[in-house]
Amino acid sequence: MDTITHTLFGLTLYGAVDKTKMTRREKQALLFTTVAGSQIPDIDVISSWWDTAGRYQMWHRGLTHSVFLVPVWAAIIAGLSRFIGRIRFWRLFLIACIAVFIHDTSDLFNAWGTGYFEPFSPMRITFGTVPIVDLVFWAIMLIGWLIVRFGKDRIQVPSHRIYRVVWLLMALHVGLQSAQGHSLYKQAAAEYEQVALSADFVPGMFTVVGKKGDTVDLKKGTMWSGVTLQTQLQSAESANLDQLFADNPKARTLKEWSPFVVVVNDEKRLGLYDPRFYRNGQSFLFEFIEK
Repeated sequence: MDTITHTLFGLTLYGAVDKTKMTRREKQALLFTTVAGSQIPDIDVISSWWDTAGRYQMWHRGLTHSVFLVPVWAAIIAGLSRFIGRIRFWRLFLIACIAVFIHDTSDLFNAWGTGYFEPFSPMRITFGTVPIVDLVFWAIMLIGWLIVRFGKDRIQVPSHRIYRVVWLLMALHVGLQSAQGHSLYKQAAAEYEQVALSADFVPGMFTVVGKKGDTVDLKKGTMWSGVTLQTQLQSAESANLDQLFADNPKARTLKEWSPFVVVVNDEKRLGLYDPRFYRNGQSFLFEFIEK
């Protein structure tokens, strides 16, 4: 997910905690815990500062997003939060675990994916059933905030319970999206050798990317209407990529990172790109060398 969504997740988690008996300093410590926990896995962006081997594509959303690092990040955040408000360490630790776990797990559902089981597995796990920027999440959280801000007294429901309903609705949204995406994936898997999904901004709309031999099809649609072919791409599968990898190390990383790639070998360029991000005749994840 994007930085704004992760921040909103942290604020919504803060809202879902019953703070009736908390002091001001305890609330401040809790707010720091939920927001920091919702952001800390993305600290890996600083690895681009010293990346000289073109490995940033694998480092970003890699080890820092591992489920095995959840308690490590939580312990660090809870320890820092103890200096803000005198809340029991273990309570802060538990809330920080939830915040970090939500960040790591939510990133699994978009096309970028994460190294969820690093360092024990280098596999980049991606479901592609939720867009990186999901406006449905924003709408659900906004409606929840509006109810708390303007309608809480009318419906006589504590604010933390309203935010818990917000979380249930967002989980339901992910479940519905994933069920539809899985259905489309299974249909495509019977036709293609390799399949990947990319969710559209419109709920229920997906791009299904299928590869068979040297042909890559991009189909778009819903589980209800079916999918229609949008673009057909040809991949130069027989091209020798040794020179490309030697001159542009990012290309090797991109090939390792992507479920599959389209190879370009024409008169001007030798390169490869991730077809899941193909828009308007090009993919923004394209690494190449000039001939």
